[in-house]
Amino acid sequence: MEAISIVMILMIAVIISGVISRMLPFPVPLPLVQVAFGAAIALVANLGVTLDPKIFFLLFIPPLLFLDGWRIPKEGLLRDKGIIIELALGLVIFTVVGLGFLINSMIPSMPLAVAFALAAIVSPTDPVAVSSIAARVPIPKRLMHILEGESLLNDASGLVCMRFAVIAALSGSFSLVEASLSFLWLAAGGIAGGAGVTWSVSRLKNWVSRKLGEDTGSQILISLVIPFAAYLIAEHLRASGILAAVTAGLVMSYSEQTGQALATTRIRRSGVWDTAQFALNGAMFVLLGEQLPRIAAGAADVVRETGHHEPAWLIVYVLAINLALLALRFLWVWVSLRFTMYRATRRGQKQETPSWRLIAATSLAGVRGAITLAGILTLPLLLEDGSPFPTRDLAIFLAAGVIIVSLIGASIGLPILLKGVKLPPESHDQVAEDRARIAAAEAAIRAVENVQAGLAANRADADLYASGAAHLVEFYRQRISAYSAAEADELESRRRARDIDNQLWMNALRAERDAVYAEARARRLPDEITRKLVREIDLNEARLGVGS
Repeated sequence: MEAISIVMILMIAVIISGVISRMLPFPVPLPLVQVAFGAAIALVANLGVTLDPKIFFLLFIPPLLFLDGWRIPKEGLLRDKGIIIELALGLVIFTVVGLGFLINSMIPSMPLAVAFALAAIVSPTDPVAVSSIAARVPIPKRLMHILEGESLLNDASGLVCMRFAVIAALSGSFSLVEASLSFLWLAAGGIAGGAGVTWSVSRLKNWVSRKLGEDTGSQILISLVIPFAAYLIAEHLRASGILAAVTAGLVMSYSEQTGQALATTRIRRSGVWDTAQFALNGAMFVLLGEQLPRIAAGAADVVRETGHHEPAWLIVYVLAINLALLALRFLWVWVSLRFTMYRATRRGQKQETPSWRLIAATSLAGVRGAITLAGILTLPLLLEDGSPFPTRDLAIFLAAGVIIVSLIGASIGLPILLKGVKLPPESHDQVAEDRARIAAAEAAIRAVENVQAGLAANRADADLYASGAAHLVEFYRQRISAYSAAEADELESRRRARDIDNQLWMNALRAERDAVYAEARARRLPDEITRKLVREIDLNEARLGVGS
């Protein structure tokens, strides 16, 4: 009962913090509100939450990484793969080495292996945290795609680096050759395990659906189980469960392109995963706030051991680490962009030199978030000899400080840096979207004509089929004419006209829904029919709401 009560308190705290975030007169990232709310809970009540690192890691990491891999825009990942790989792999190693030695020299009481573990876990960025800022600050779409791709890969690389550092801290030794061979197996086994689990499960559930029909609840539950299955199987094989979860998400996105799932399944599953992501992210930050007073007390004790008797030195450490992260990231982004431009020039492609403000914005947008928090909270409690893990509370406090300061810095700095900045031209997706709509409409017309042609001439209702087919074909032909044969200078006017149409449709649909609810309140419409009609209206409104 106590565990259930704690979970309920956490969920209520996540809900209330979301309400508070929307009520504030000035923009504050939601994770900061959740941390503050968790700290407020700790001041008035002792929940007595003891986090088991292994269980905490298993509960939070696989589904979040799986969802990142599933939903990341693949075209952006492939288009900017060079920059993304340089940021996600090269920058992580650069950060681990540079920041690890800095932390160890700044805090001698923190062993070098623990300093490397801390540097590794603060290296991954978090696009979800950036999205909470992007809702109020217009971040270029291509920059967001790069940040999302970087985050997907550096989550895995940062957590794997942290794993090696923790092993070195536990055993007291580190072999580069042994670590390299181990990394090869971790990567190969994790990728193969994640891909194999998702592919096998997808094939099996599709076969069952074809034979017995599709059950929406079962399909959603399967999607929730896949990341945990991939993670546990990979870990059982002593491979990387982290890479398995990421790979499972990537394979899931390609598996879903077969289009075999029912529309109802896709709609409901998307809502379930949105809720799961919101709950997991929120619960982690509320837990951090609840644990923060105790962690800060333990961190202050470690600071005193370094000879700095004032706990204020904790703030100095946090600011120094954040400045070092910014400097390392700025330097790496600058070198990476220069290298990318050099390669493009060698291929004969003309490249526009990015301004320093855009490079600074890219550096500042490297916000730390949920993965950093989940990873640092999984530091072992004890060494192999049973003694406490050295400077664990200090490492957790510093990581939490990095998350908070990076969020505040991005909230304040990004609007300033991006205001009026000249951005490289972005490709427009409007033509591709219109082409896909035309192809879909043409396919629908062919399907209707095939059905009509297959009707027997002596059917009594053949004229009804013919009338219905003519009406539907005319609808699709109008759609084709609306999206075809547009010149480049017509795109903006068409887009404006479509926005006006959508605005009119939205008002009409809302009036429809109000009328349906009015009939239901007057007890002139059964509940089942009410839900059906409202669902149809909601789906149309959702389609228009995304600018279709």
